[in-house]
Formats: sequence, C-alpha cells, structure tokens
Amino acid sequence: MDDRIDLLGLTSRDFAATASRVLDSGAGVASALYARAFETGCLDPEALGVSTGSARSWREHFAVGLLDVQRVVDDEGEFGTTSKAVMAAADGSLVECVHIPMPARPGSPAKSTLCISSQVGCRMGCAFCETGRSGLRRNLSASEIVAQYLTARVRLGWQVRNIVFMGMGEPLDNLPNVAAALRVFNDSRGPGIAWERITVCSSCPPGGPEALRRLAFKRLNFSLSLNAGTDATRTSIMPVNRGCGLESLAAAVAAYPQRPNFVLGVNYCLIPGINDSPEEARGVARFCAEAGRAIVNLIPYNPGSAPLSRSPTEDELQRFEAALRCEGCDVRRRARKGGGIMAGCGQLGGRPSV
Repeated sequence: MDDRIDLLGLTSRDFAATASRVLDSGAGVASALYARAFETGCLDPEALGVSTGSARSWREHFAVGLLDVQRVVDDEGEFGTTSKAVMAAADGSLVECVHIPMPARPGSPAKSTLCISSQVGCRMGCAFCETGRSGLRRNLSASEIVAQYLTARVRLGWQVRNIVFMGMGEPLDNLPNVAAALRVFNDSRGPGIAWERITVCSSCPPGGPEALRRLAFKRLNFSLSLNAGTDATRTSIMPVNRGCGLESLAAAVAAYPQRPNFVLGVNYCLIPGINDSPEEARGVARFCAEAGRAIVNLIPYNPGSAPLSRSPTEDELQRFEAALRCEGCDVRRRARKGGGIMAGCGQLGGRPSV
C-alpha cells in the first residue's frame, strides 16, 4: 500500500503547508513543484535544483497519482470527436470520463468539456442510468477526481476548457471530496479553471443544494437532473424524489443562487412514453417558475443495456420542446453525442464499449 500523500488532492497552499510539516528541508520549492506537477503529470523535484537528499525526501512523502488508462473509444459527430476513457484507480476500480467537443463560433478556437466522475457506481438508482444499476461501490477521493482531468490532459492529450460533474456517481453524495477537488481545479497554481467553467450536476438528494451553497463558491455553476414534471413520474424513475418532492426541490434550488446572473440548468432526459406528455411539460414549466431563472437542457434518451424505451425521434423532441416554450420555458437542445460508445447521458459504467 502506498502511504504517500497525493499532491492532486491538495491545493497549492495546503501542499506547501504539508511539505513544511513533513520535510526536513526543501519545502521552499513547494509552489513551483506543484505548478510543474500540473504541467507535466510528474513529481520532478530534481528539475528545480534541489539536493539529492531533498529530492529523495519529496519522493518518499509525496506522489502524483495519475490513473491507468485502460481503453479509449471514439465517436464521430457533428461537432467533432466524442471520446470516452476508462481509467483504473490504484485499487483496480474503474471510472469513466468523457471528452466532449462543443460548438464554437467561426474563427474561434475549438472548445471542449470534460465530463468527470465522482463515485465508483451510484446509490441513487435512477432507472434510466447505467451507473445506478451497479449500486454504490465507493466514493472517489479528491485526488482521484482531479486525476481524471490530469490523466486526460497529459496522457491522452485532451484539451479541456470546461469541467462538468456529470459522469458516474452523485456529486452531492460525495461532497467533501468533490469540494476538495473543486478547490484544486480552481487553484491558479494548478489547473486554474475559472468557477464559471465548472458545473456540478446533481439529482439533488435532500439537503444537497443547501450543503453546496454553504461552500460559498459563488461563481460555480449548478445544474439539476430533473427528468419529470410530476412527482409520480419523477419518483418512478428517480427514487431520490421520495425524499424531496418537486415542491421542496424547487424551493431548495431557488435558494441556491449566490450571484445576480446565475441561471439554473434544468437537465431533462426525454424518454418516449414516460416523461414526454403535455402534463409533464406543464409541470416542468411550473417547476422552473418556482425555481427562479432557469434554462431547460433537453437531452434525448440514450438506451443502455436495459432500456426503458427507445431514443426519441426528431418529431418527438420538437413537439416537447415546443410544449415547453409555449409554457414559457427557455429551452436549449442538447446535441446527440457519444451514444454509439456508451458515452451519452446515462450510459457511463455500463457494458464494455470495446
């Protein structure tokens, strides 16, 4: 068992403080060593000119715990290549993350989002989600969450502009580790990713939005996995609704905003025959009106290994989108990406892709 401290789970300030405590000498290069680790993915004290003894001490106490890339599969789409990486942690646990191309204005540099995981499995049990079928195996540590980003960047060469916690697991069910990882992502000596380019997506277990708000990451984006406009339908596909029905949930997310321009993302996976009725659309509109400023992200259902239904047709998507707009909702259609490699919404952690 490796008892070394993983640098990836610490902010630069915490890393420097820990180094001062555990090292006899050489702690003065902590800030530079931290920045270099996030550039190269390596712990490289020799590059900073420390003595042989100090370098040995650094290596005895600290590590940079990148994940082992097991396989990568690609799916070509309208906006570029969606790629899914299956990565193994030190104990052999497998996690998946997805590199998603995003549309950019003509003449602007390409943009991409990294969808990362917060748990191995998930205990929420959403009926449309492959990850939930396996149950919760364990939480990911802060260093393992951050390692997905750094492994993707230095070993796979993926350029990452945005990060979304929308992979395996429920982020608010592992909030202490997710919060620690968020601080690392935002650290200017590390990844330096602005809060505005990080989104936490949650099914909202009871108390979750309030706990996230108390962290006071005021510019952090937050989105809700809603997927129904009535309590009966949401409870049938999302057991978490039993602990916090739509009325209570709307009040909880209405209290979340910490900045004037905040817009709640309301993610809605459209499942034909289950949540695509006019009644559901009216319920979504009521929810959004109570929740505050919001935009509905309409996502086509991606069938998995045990499908609830088929993927919606274009006509069905247009009809539900029109119903939402008629009810006064702002709507954004999510493009189909990654469905062919089990990398679409709700498909992570399912059957092998290769």
